[in-house]
Amino acid sequence: MGFLSRFTTKTAAVEETTHLTRLTSGSFTVDAKGHVVASTLPGTFPAEHVNAIAQAVLSTFQNAQKAQLPLSEIIISYAALKISARELRGGAIIFLAPKKL
Repeated sequence: MGFLSRFTTKTAAVEETTHLTRLTSGSFTVDAKGHVVASTLPGTFPAEHVNAIAQAVLSTFQNAQKAQLPLSEIIISYAALKISARELRGGAIIFLAPKKL
């Protein structure tokens, strides 16, 4: 019994720290530093996700500029979510759209 309790304890700890986020549609605009300027996302959408998406998009645009590649738009397509972003003078406007399953 002691051997099996190790697994159930770890599973319970994982369940407590894992939170699923409902996929939402909307857009947000960030400046060159990654600060959100405007947003149509619901207030329940986690700010951590917004920040992570914004940093990934901004770093992609900055790296393309350093490599002298003309990049003005990126589209990331996951199985259940489409993220598209357009460059705005150092910042970006980012659109989130869940896909119909």
